Order: sequence, then C-alpha cells, then structure tokens
Amino acid sequence: MDREKEAIALPKRTQKFRTRLFPGKTLPAEEIARRKAIKAEFSARCRPVFEKLRPQLIDKYYNHFIAVDPESEEYMIDSSLENLIQKVRSYYPDGTVKVAIYRLNETGACGRI
Repeated sequence: MDREKEAIALPKRTQKFRTRLFPGKTLPAEEIARRKAIKAEFSARCRPVFEKLRPQLIDKYYNHFIAVDPESEEYMIDSSLENLIQKVRSYYPDGTVKVAIYRLNETGACGRI
C-alpha cells in the first residue's frame, strides 16, 4: 500500500511560480508612449474616412463591420468580423495591414459600453 502512495505522489516544484511569461522583456515607458502615439495618429486618420462613408452605407449595411484604409480610402464590409478579417488578410498578402475596423451603427463602436 505504501508503494502505491509513493508512485502516485506528485513531484515537488523546484521553481517559484512566475507571474510574467518573459520577466526580462519589459518595454520602457518611452516605447509604450511612442506606440500609443502611433496608434492615436492612425486612428485620427481613419475616423474621418469612416465618418464620411457612414451616412452612405448605414441604411443598407446596418451593424455590419467595415475595414477602412486611410491612404486610399478603400473599404471592405462584412456582417461577420471573422470573415472581414479573412478578406483583409487576403487583400494584403504581405502582412502589412493598415486598416481600422468599425461597425456601421450610430457610434461606430463594436459591442456594448
């Protein structure tokens, strides 16, 4: 009976539990601020294009998702977010995707607030 208990016993932990996956890889505050500034600038370029397109498309495509490219002002629409993401990935095969995704409703937001 004692041998069965010994065989079932779990091994002891030799390492302490860590909370971060890569504790040595933290970004400096300057890099985080730079990335936030880039995202804010990109959003500031995409939102006016979306606001220009929304009145034309909201009646026909209410609550559909729209991906907007700010440089060319091209857009893609789909009722499903997953299908829209697949369309965007196939349109940009090199992986450099620069689009913002909105929802065609009164606020442009996806989900509830």
